Amino acid sequence: MVHVIARLLQACLVMLCVALVGFLVFQFVGDPVLALVGQETSIADREALRESLGLNDPILVQYARFVGDALQGDLGISYSFNRDVSEMIAERLPATIELVLLSGLLALVIAIPAGIYTGINRKGGWAQALMALSVIGVSIPSFLLGILMILVFSVWLNWLPSFGRGDVAGAFGFRSSLFTLDGLSHALMPAAVLCLFQMGVILRLVRAEMLEVLRTDYIRFAWARGLPARSVYLHHALKNTLVPVITAIGLQLSALFAFSIITERVFQWPGMGSLLLHAIEQSDIPLLAAYLIFVGLVFTVSNLVVDALYALIDPRIRHGGG
Repeated sequence: MVHVIARLLQACLVMLCVALVGFLVFQFVGDPVLALVGQETSIADREALRESLGLNDPILVQYARFVGDALQGDLGISYSFNRDVSEMIAERLPATIELVLLSGLLALVIAIPAGIYTGINRKGGWAQALMALSVIGVSIPSFLLGILMILVFSVWLNWLPSFGRGDVAGAFGFRSSLFTLDGLSHALMPAAVLCLFQMGVILRLVRAEMLEVLRTDYIRFAWARGLPARSVYLHHALKNTLVPVITAIGLQLSALFAFSIITERVFQWPGMGSLLLHAIEQSDIPLLAAYLIFVGLVFTVSNLVVDALYALIDPRIRHGGG
């Protein structure tokens, strides 16, 4: 319980710092009044608007108001769309979540078994091929990989659509493109582009941890006891590789939310990435600040989940040990 409370307090402190950065961006990158009114507006009208928005208040008062509004879901009004930023994020977020979940699931399903296999059979031909594939996935830029996949699977083979989100359907109380075949066909290529980098990182980490654990004394003792290979590899070895692997998975999945921008642009995926690029092009400060806070929240929550999984996996953490 003490461990959980300490982590929650740290998460709150981190979010306050992220909110401070977003507030500073909102305050000092451009003038909100000039963005809201035209050039013909008089100085008196501008000052009246500034007063009504509370921009003449002390900085600490404005920051406290900014945090309070953010806690209530009020992230301001977009300069370029003249719409509530929270509503715009709520509209774009499901598309990004779909892409992140699908790519993360593909990466985990492929990378963890492949990492175990390459750790056990590190000199085999298939293991060397998987390691080469992981290097390619980490090395090739996402925009280049996306263009190559569009060329091959959309232009040459005509198997998959090259852009868009596809049809959306409702199931289990949610609406998603992943519930339709057309939506899945649209999501497959961008998810594969994001998956390859995550897969390469996770595969190599699982392999490295397996190689290290298999050299330990308790694994030798397990072999000496005559335990079957499946039990030694999956129960004794894999369990003790999970802590660093879970750390990497948490960071990689969080990074997908923050850095899927290029992939969404290449495939014209209507998610958060395209919204951020529009905000940058139009100097839409409320959108930029809101995106910064959102990404900070994603990383903070993922770290909390990872810490909770640590306590479940490692009894030393759960009981306050080293």
